[in-house]
Amino acid sequence: MPSPTPRPLRARLAPSPTGAQHVGNARTYLIAWLSARSQGAEVRLRIEDIDSPRIKQGSTDLILEDLCWLGLNFTGEPIIQTTRIPLYDAALERLRELELVYPCTCTRGDIEQAASAPHVEHEGPRYPGTCSHRRSGEANSLGTRPFAWRFRVNASPTFTDRFLGELSIDIRELGGDFVVWKSAGTPAYQLAVVVDDAAMGITEVIRGDDLAPSTPRQLLLYRALDLEPPVFAHVPLVIGQDGRRLAKRHGDTRLASLRKDGVQPESVIGLLAWSCGWVGEPRAISATELIPLFRLDTVPRSPFVLTSELLKKIETSR
Repeated sequence: MPSPTPRPLRARLAPSPTGAQHVGNARTYLIAWLSARSQGAEVRLRIEDIDSPRIKQGSTDLILEDLCWLGLNFTGEPIIQTTRIPLYDAALERLRELELVYPCTCTRGDIEQAASAPHVEHEGPRYPGTCSHRRSGEANSLGTRPFAWRFRVNASPTFTDRFLGELSIDIRELGGDFVVWKSAGTPAYQLAVVVDDAAMGITEVIRGDDLAPSTPRQLLLYRALDLEPPVFAHVPLVIGQDGRRLAKRHGDTRLASLRKDGVQPESVIGLLAWSCGWVGEPRAISATELIPLFRLDTVPRSPFVLTSELLKKIETSR
């Protein structure tokens, strides 16, 4: 039997239009873009806009302007998640047929009250399985009661992260059964990105290490839907001097503001390149010039601290 034809190398940038993109976003996008380009891979763009209550009007246009300004080009038209609901619906139906999901009528408050494990930052308490006795067909008997669809977690797969090495994250303790379809009638993040990455033929996903716990969940969905997963790499975030994620308290790190103030994109790229170990000092350089210098293994394992002094250097590079 002939060997299967290898999939074309393809990566993606997947911003969410929930607000302005900042220097921290730019660093992750740059690493992902350079990794793809250094391998001769195609880069696609997906706008993850299914989280409708948090979507900010005009954010998608700003994302496109930011990426263009940074020189991070991509192939084809952007993929917009809200235009792909039928694909997610079909995936949910398949999970229902396999009895891998069940209707859950618990509210967030119900889960917190029943939780036996401490609250984990960003993850919430472990779901106690209150509704896990239900079969998928029982959704028809719930009448007007709102419910979400939860995926049954019976295992927590280990995986080899291209940056962090072998990882074992026990999602049975870190949240347990997870939501794949929200009670508002829209797909949850975990299901949507699996369906999209598979449909787009994505072979490599580089994203922030805050999303590492999502990977075993997504691997379970890939297996359940008989889809081939990409290779994952999770890189450290950019933080302020207080050790917290970038925010207004750290100064204006928004790309749109830097652009408006006349900052040159090469100065931003140069600072980020220095933070990743590709150049010896912060200096103006384009994303394209960095392609032959890219190495994932030079990126420090700890978060990059954007100090006020470093931010000032960007702001004065006009």
